[in-house]
Amino acid sequence: MGNILDKPLVLDRIKEYYKLKGNAELARFLGVAPNTITNWYGRKTFDIDVIYTKCVDIDMNWLLTGEGSMLCAESNEEKHPSVNQNYEGAPYFNVDFIGGFDVIVNDQTRNPDFYINYPPYNQEGVVWCNLTGHSMEPEISNGDIIALREVTTPIQYLPAGEIYGIVTEEYRTVKRVRLSQKEGFARLIPSNKSEEFCEQEIPISMILKVYAVLGSIRKFF
Repeated sequence: MGNILDKPLVLDRIKEYYKLKGNAELARFLGVAPNTITNWYGRKTFDIDVIYTKCVDIDMNWLLTGEGSMLCAESNEEKHPSVNQNYEGAPYFNVDFIGGFDVIVNDQTRNPDFYINYPPYNQEGVVWCNLTGHSMEPEISNGDIIALREVTTPIQYLPAGEIYGIVTEEYRTVKRVRLSQKEGFARLIPSNKSEEFCEQEIPISMILKVYAVLGSIRKFF
């Protein structure tokens, strides 16, 4: 009798390989709704076509069985971020998102400085920007660069407690976001629990754009 494929473990291996922090990041990486991931885990199933399409650099034998090398045959070594001017990967903008609430010049009209080629973030709509400040430590450190993708779903219906980039007329900040008990307000919650960083509530009407923070890497250039 053949072995039964442990499909939740396959999903766990995808998170392990791509260093995805939880099911919400896995959903964003695979391009499916968060409740789809929940259903896959609960029903012990998944869409194999989605897996094959997105996990192009993972060895499928390792992904399905846990045996052998993590990398596919075409990859002889672990892939590292690289920069280029050839439109390979996702664009990097030398724009700061503040790990705090500092007022900054909010110029959104810049052209990308270059492109960062780094799976799993070579996806349509993803951009790279800077994170400055310490309010999201230890999850995201001062000086990291963060992968962002704009979301158009109203903030009231986004998964609560995930990390988002928030843009208003006066500042760009990165925080965990939850709805406030005050109608029409959102809570911006820092990860750093020191007294220097406090939760803030702002009117949802102030928010111009919302970006899902897909992940972060140390600045390497």
